[in-house]
Amino acid sequence: MSNRSNPRRGRLAGIALAMVAVFALPAAAQAAPVGLGTADPFVVLGGAKVTNVGPSVLNGNLGISPGTELEGFGLPAVINGSTHATTEVAAKAQLDLTTAYDVAAGQPVLPANDLSGIDLGGLKLSPGTYRYNAAALLTGAVILDAEGDPNAEFVFQIGSQLTTESASSVVLVNGASPCNVYWQVGSSADLGTTTAFQGTLMALTSISLKDGATVLGRMLARNGQVSLINNVLTRPLCATGPTTPPSEETPGTPGGPGGPGTVSPSAPATPGSGATGSAPGSASPATPGRTLPGRQAKNPRPSRNGTAVVRPAPRDACTDGFRVAVHGRMIERVVFSLDGKSIGARAGAPFAMSIRAAPGDHQVRVRITFKDATRARTVTVPYEACAAALLSPPSGPSTFTG
Repeated sequence: MSNRSNPRRGRLAGIALAMVAVFALPAAAQAAPVGLGTADPFVVLGGAKVTNVGPSVLNGNLGISPGTELEGFGLPAVINGSTHATTEVAAKAQLDLTTAYDVAAGQPVLPANDLSGIDLGGLKLSPGTYRYNAAALLTGAVILDAEGDPNAEFVFQIGSQLTTESASSVVLVNGASPCNVYWQVGSSADLGTTTAFQGTLMALTSISLKDGATVLGRMLARNGQVSLINNVLTRPLCATGPTTPPSEETPGTPGGPGGPGTVSPSAPATPGSGATGSAPGSASPATPGRTLPGRQAKNPRPSRNGTAVVRPAPRDACTDGFRVAVHGRMIERVVFSLDGKSIGARAGAPFAMSIRAAPGDHQVRVRITFKDATRARTVTVPYEACAAALLSPPSGPSTFTG
């Protein structure tokens, strides 16, 4: 019997293969994670030079390699992190930055995600990888919508330059995290005045931030210069484990920034309540490895010896910059937030953060956890920012009661 081909069967097979190809395409739209390696702690990393003008605040590490020039980072600038100028740490961070840059640049892009020639301003984008063949422009706000997935990744591949106009912003909604937003720029980036930027920007050449631009993320330049003018840059807090259970919030008492009060520990354990050995007149302790019948071992009451004092400064009615420091014992971690957004954390002394914000009334929240069983506390400190005021010397401690 002859084995003749069936045209109808061939057409059906072709349709089936086409359907498989169509439904496989969305997998390419999923952006893959971009690991930063040892570049992760850096909020600013330059290749040739890093300069600053004015009271910029860096909530994270500052580094440069292979260049050597760091200019303008004495007072009134504040670095809440370590500085690595032409060190092995900075050199390794640059190597890891190159790897991350290449990973971001090599991700596949669906044809529908080619935004070449389209202004980012006014767009609302779902998770995925997006491409600009040449320059990209942001005028106004671009919204990145994680659609309820906190692990959603956004990767932007920009062939040449990224420019943001004044007062532009990157807005994250529905669970989107700046930890998962990456901007791979083929030449240089220029952030306009008062731009509110989010994500990790990796530029092949240089990065320039104009007056008042803020960043929740990182500015990492491979070969060129990073230039700052009166900016606030904060390394985002990325989840690495279980979240601390919430506890009650203790507001600062009225009377301006840093009203009096104290974060106090819970009641200490009663002496003798943590029983080890036997009480007077009782039977002798059990032999190791055995349990006496009719008796239950008692767990010692956990110690609660943690204390903390919050010191905000300056305490003027209106100030340009604001610093909050926490002192005490058994402190494990302090997390700082501004107007409900995390801006940094400290897992070791000094537990302090310098903050600058746009003129107006703000709330600085300080979340304190302890190494022992002392309950975590959250303190809220009011902060009124005014652009014309000057930083004053630190004042005495202001305490809060928990």
